[in-house]
Amino acid sequence: MRLDLVWRWGKVALLIFLLISCKPLANTPLGLTVSAAASLQKVMIDVQQIYNTVQPNVRITYNFAASGSLQQQIEQGADVDVFISAATQQIDALADKGLILVDTRKNLLTNQIVLVVPNNFQSITNFQDLTRSRLTKIAIGEPKSVPVGKYAQEVLDYFKIFSKVKSKIVFAKDARQVLSYVETANVDAGIVYLTDAKLSSLTKIVATAPSISHSPVVYPVAVVQSSEKASIAKDFVQFLASQEASKIYEKYGFSKAS
Repeated sequence: MRLDLVWRWGKVALLIFLLISCKPLANTPLGLTVSAAASLQKVMIDVQQIYNTVQPNVRITYNFAASGSLQQQIEQGADVDVFISAATQQIDALADKGLILVDTRKNLLTNQIVLVVPNNFQSITNFQDLTRSRLTKIAIGEPKSVPVGKYAQEVLDYFKIFSKVKSKIVFAKDARQVLSYVETANVDAGIVYLTDAKLSSLTKIVATAPSISHSPVVYPVAVVQSSEKASIAKDFVQFLASQEASKIYEKYGFSKAS
């Protein structure tokens, strides 16, 4: 009888222990690592604040860099849950290698390409003016790894001036560095995203590239295949496509991809 009683109380004690030990998990902060194109830094920080009103226990850690660099990090096994690229090329490459969950891929945002100069610079009003002798340095992203650099080269090719200005080009590691070069007047002009240009009080937009002059500027997003938090990552991706998030994108000059 005593053994039976001990056995029953033992099961009760075990059940209580399991309930107590499992309960904190519901309130334990859950980490999510998001690798995103450098041009998304400001907007994604705002998105995180709104997302945390819906999912307060999810703690997002961002890794902002050029999309090509982020692609390479994922290929090399970096611990990443969600990838937001500034071009489809990087997402395509990861998809080909089976490194993203294809069913989570979405075209999230679109952007425009603009030509910017320092505020006090007066000698340029369009892309063709980049060939003028007075302009000695033009900043663009590295075309092989930085989407805004690829778009910039396409624009210069469209206007048939790339070969004429090639010797003036200063390559940057990401979109933000291109803008920084212009802001500090280390270059005479730079080709950047509209959204980055709108954030700067030290530069002015002198021309917007026609949409036919470059590939569509699309920001795709996907959950990384190796993510151990796929359900949370999918929830975040769904939120990125929501109306609440769209309002933030519009504030920064992005358009929601159709």
